[in-house]
Amino acid sequence: ERTLPRWDMIVLDPPSFTRNRAAVPDALRGYKEIHLRSLKLLKPGGTLATFCCSHHVNAGLFQDTVLAAAYDARRILRRVATYSQSPDHPIIPMIPETEYLKGFAFEVVR
Repeated sequence: ERTLPRWDMIVLDPPSFTRNRAAVPDALRGYKEIHLRSLKLLKPGGTLATFCCSHHVNAGLFQDTVLAAAYDARRILRRVATYSQSPDHPIIPMIPETEYLKGFAFEVVR
């Protein structure tokens, strides 16, 4: 079996995996799969920076998906940063679609 390289940092910034609420379960499966694959490639002490740009997937659900992938990959993560969209992408509370970008940085503890 081929040995894959291990990385100090991986950044995941995929396009939106969902355009509507009905597609959320499929999107979560896709997010979990890319995180599972990425976590297997990170060195202990490495950093995973990950982002989601779908307003249909809230930050809590996105983080839960990352943590489920970590569990399957037998990795323990420590969240070191939480991100939201910058001021040039304003969030208008009356228009939920404007709050769409979220992200986290995790350190692989082991």
